[in-house]
Amino acid sequence: MDTPAALIDSVKMQRNIQRMQERANTLGVQLRPHVKTHKCAEVVAAQIAAGARGITVSTLKEAEYFFDLGILDILYAVAMAPHKLPQALALRRRGCALTLITDSLAGAQAIVDFGREHGERFAVMIEIDCDGHRSGVKPHDPLLLDIARLLGDSLTGVLTHAGESYGLDTPDALQAIAEQERARCVEAAERIRAAGMRCAQVSVGSTPTALSALNLDGVTELRAGVYAFFDLVMHNIGVCRLDELALSVLTTVIGHQPEKGWVITDSGWMAMSRDRGTQSQKQDFGYGQVCDERGKPIEGLLLSSANQEHGVVQFQGGDVDVIAQFPLGMRLRILPNHACATGAQFGSYNALLEDGGIQNWPRLRGW
Repeated sequence: MDTPAALIDSVKMQRNIQRMQERANTLGVQLRPHVKTHKCAEVVAAQIAAGARGITVSTLKEAEYFFDLGILDILYAVAMAPHKLPQALALRRRGCALTLITDSLAGAQAIVDFGREHGERFAVMIEIDCDGHRSGVKPHDPLLLDIARLLGDSLTGVLTHAGESYGLDTPDALQAIAEQERARCVEAAERIRAAGMRCAQVSVGSTPTALSALNLDGVTELRAGVYAFFDLVMHNIGVCRLDELALSVLTTVIGHQPEKGWVITDSGWMAMSRDRGTQSQKQDFGYGQVCDERGKPIEGLLLSSANQEHGVVQFQGGDVDVIAQFPLGMRLRILPNHACATGAQFGSYNALLEDGGIQNWPRLRGW
């Protein structure tokens, strides 16, 4: 196998998928996985086989790709840009049960006007801001009901994402943000219903909150994405162990700087991505945790810095004979900070199967 290469431990992946599905089942909600992490047909097939109902996507290209593979129920969970409405219409006309989202009157008006012009009633959800992290309408904002009235029969529900959960790392804090996510989205739905309008779906989710929620009363579906692979950011948050990370990058030792204690690899930031998501967390993993070729972490050994095609592997404290311990041509594996960003660097994965075999799984790229 040439390097750098993206590896998926399929056994760990299947366990992660089953864990989240069982979590959704226990909480009494449907699971609609976000496929932006992996963008891979084989991973989606495993999620659907485990019991997922529909998928969430971050691009219309993903929606087209997975619809062509037979998945009909698709939520496009990015605020709808008016110029993309013809692409969304084409999907709907082909039979895709595509749902759009918006958080503004202008966005809602564009969807309604375009639909009326083309004889189509889009399914639309209103995005709710539950934590001030990114986008959405506050549940108590009068704008919420204005958007709902404008959408009329196109309105199918509300959804939210507690992105602030990524900055937490204790069970109590994660349970609190999960409850905040649930309560504020349910509050928005109840305000719409109290105003005499339909709001059937209440959709919440992030991997940390999905694995921390104590109850999801009033919620109809759960969305989460990175759980299929997990990563070092999720490990620092506290929702997974290192040995549950299913994605790694296979790399080769291509040189040394022994006086500096450096091992040079072919896993630069073009392989790992520029993501330094652990830098602000309780443990900084540099550009990734280094493992042996079989995937066992080597304590204290990190990908400490990266150029475009060169990675610098270095022990955090202590002197070692790097040439003797990590000879030229040796293979290592690196666990990534952010599985979504690292996966995006590759056109396919090498899936390591339980029987020892390896399969090539293509990965969708672009917009």
